[in-house]
Amino acid sequence: MSESNRVNKKLKNPWHAIKPGPNTPEYVTGVIEIPKGSRAKYELDKDSGLLKMDRVLYSSVYYPANYGFIPQTYCDDNDPLDILILSQIDIVPFCLVDARVIGVMRMVDNGEADDKIIAVAEGDMSVNHINDISELPVHFTRELRTFFEDYKKLENKTVVIEEFQSKFVALQIVEQSIVDYQEKFGKKNKKEKNPEIINGNSF
Repeated sequence: MSESNRVNKKLKNPWHAIKPGPNTPEYVTGVIEIPKGSRAKYELDKDSGLLKMDRVLYSSVYYPANYGFIPQTYCDDNDPLDILILSQIDIVPFCLVDARVIGVMRMVDNGEADDKIIAVAEGDMSVNHINDISELPVHFTRELRTFFEDYKKLENKTVVIEEFQSKFVALQIVEQSIVDYQEKFGKKNKKEKNPEIINGNSF
């Protein structure tokens, strides 16, 4: 048996083992992959459930918000739904964050839809009063747009930001991604005997 196979049996993949949150679609649990201010592109290794460094960004830019995914969601790019969680602090990778969805950035990455849910950290009093993306400073949404439009340019890849949309649209996207996950993985998950992890606790 290879070392990778031994590791896979001992670890639970956070994409599948963590619930998306008790009050979805408005309140979700986000799994952080990349802290705000990082230039490294960390991402979940879907086979092992570990975090791997995909690359250092080619351009001299830094993630403007904590970046991760919503567990037990599934999108057209075969990945979980991405989420940007706003907070005054840089949140460490693999931290679970209770977050309130406030909007969505509609994005096309190399011809594929790649929506980014925008949320605020529930445990951060500096942002948890925000209920909709329209309440964010205009300059901040410009920063988000500019970052994602530019961060792959030196890789000769094209990213198009279509528009920022409201909380109402974002909630529909979250809800559909949970449905799509159940259609893709639901039957498989029912057969698994491993307990689910909810905010760090096994049940």
